[in-house]
Amino acid sequence: MSLGYAQKLSYREDVGTVGMSEVFDPPHILQGKIQELAMIIHKSKHLVVFTGAGISTACGIPDFRGPKGIWTLQREGKRLPDASLPFHRAMPSLTHMALVELERSGILKFVISQNVDSLHLRSGIPREKLAELHGNSFKEFCPSCGTEYVRDFEVETIGMKETARRCSDLKCRAKLKDSVLDWEDALQEKDMIPAEEQCKVADVILCLGTSLQITPACNLPLRCIRGGGRVVIVNLQQTPKDKKASLVINGRVDMVMAGVMQYLNMKIPPYVHIDLIQLSLAQKPRKNKYVKWALRIGSVHGQKVILPYVESVEVSFPERPDLKVAI
Repeated sequence: MSLGYAQKLSYREDVGTVGMSEVFDPPHILQGKIQELAMIIHKSKHLVVFTGAGISTACGIPDFRGPKGIWTLQREGKRLPDASLPFHRAMPSLTHMALVELERSGILKFVISQNVDSLHLRSGIPREKLAELHGNSFKEFCPSCGTEYVRDFEVETIGMKETARRCSDLKCRAKLKDSVLDWEDALQEKDMIPAEEQCKVADVILCLGTSLQITPACNLPLRCIRGGGRVVIVNLQQTPKDKKASLVINGRVDMVMAGVMQYLNMKIPPYVHIDLIQLSLAQKPRKNKYVKWALRIGSVHGQKVILPYVESVEVSFPERPDLKVAI
């Protein structure tokens, strides 16, 4: 993922500190911190999670600033690492799925992500509870009507350029644009505004797998401190915000979240690829004895979004053989 994304980005000399060494808390200290984090989450009233590339490395996606990160190797003039599988085949990690369970249980209120890999959406985090600050490599949007199109393939461009497709609304048909920001692009209000609002009301912001270096995104978690909230950081490298945090855990994100869920007595659901759809059924009474039914099938991401995994839908009436099957 980050390989293609990094190669599409325009050149920038200063990408911040790279090649940071990894730091690991000793096992006995790590367990104590995991238990403390579990208690913080258990007592939280408004938990917000802020994620970076570190939660996707377990999915086969290289990070950027680690010892073998994309930008680290580029600066050293070394060969870029190989992704272990194609970007579009990457599956959500244990951490992604732990967040899904926390959201479903009502504990997690919102997710703010700097990643463009679409794994939060694939895992099952609702779009209305997700801010993708830097965009999504698998999402296009219509600049005219605002409709978002989540794809099962990586969009070919970045920098909010026009793509090869158009809005599927026959009344619109505007050319679509990719949603991934380049270096000089401003964060989009559609994601930035709710992210800011959530950080202001959060009593706990949990930062997972992020170096907290890219501005202005990296300053968002600190906004909860002004309202009396707490920041917790889980990362393998030290970050510029560590001194502001109530708790810093240096360990692998998956291991930490697995331990947290165990302490909370919550099971992490397995990832199952599901193309979520929504059904709406309406009836239009006629003057005669017949009733006309209208069944609408659409993506949970919007009625106009294409369903790439659905070829057809058959509606049958087993108990009414006199009624015809509809496809």
